[in-house]
Amino acid sequence: MRVAAISDIHGNLPALEAVLGELKREDPDVVVVCGDVASGPMPAETIDLLMKLDRARFVRGNADRGLIEEYDGKAPSEMPGPFADWCASQITREQRDFLASFESTVRIDEIDGLGRVLFCHATPRNDTDVMTVETPMERVRALIAGADVDVIVCGHTHMQFDRVVDGVRIVNPGSVGMPYGEPGAYWGLLGAGVKMQKTDYDREAAAARIRAKDWDNAKQFATKNVLSVPSVRQAMQFMRKMEANQAPA
Repeated sequence: MRVAAISDIHGNLPALEAVLGELKREDPDVVVVCGDVASGPMPAETIDLLMKLDRARFVRGNADRGLIEEYDGKAPSEMPGPFADWCASQITREQRDFLASFESTVRIDEIDGLGRVLFCHATPRNDTDVMTVETPMERVRALIAGADVDVIVCGHTHMQFDRVVDGVRIVNPGSVGMPYGEPGAYWGLLGAGVKMQKTDYDREAAAARIRAKDWDNAKQFATKNVLSVPSVRQAMQFMRKMEANQAPA
């Protein structure tokens, strides 16, 4: 079995379209989407496209949860994600229910060359814990305790990494729609190992489509998340602060 892992689309429809074009050529057996799909410039359009995906499974991310809470008029819970208020006003009840159907984790018991694989948003235990290439091994051990798999695929921190802790391989395929480091759309292909992927797309055209949205943050998103992106140094500084503020594992 071959599985494509995509995560953190954040309503960047042009980036998603480019990645799905690559997936059509790769023809994986399953696509697993690791959460945070819609909170961004094109939430409704992004959900519409995902609803049409064949052979796909979906993991709920913190921003998906926050968007549902906003739509339902509930007080936000921990780390609800960005842009929830505007995005909730853009989606339909059917799209809200699609987000609510996402699973907390997805487990596939046999992927070629990898064995048992668990897909989550942040960590196996919740959708908010920060786990990066730098996270100390002792903390990682606590974050993945009880997973009982060979590989864990996560998202949430928007940066690709591939590390092994106590024999468990932990992979982050990066972000499709809000990457850090270098512009592009990032994802992963699992089967006979792990292949980290980056898809280039017409970012000038994408920025124009995003700026055309009637959204206060459209210009900023196009400039700072499509045409350019935060550096790895900036991103890691932010992640370290988040991780330091989280409860001990």
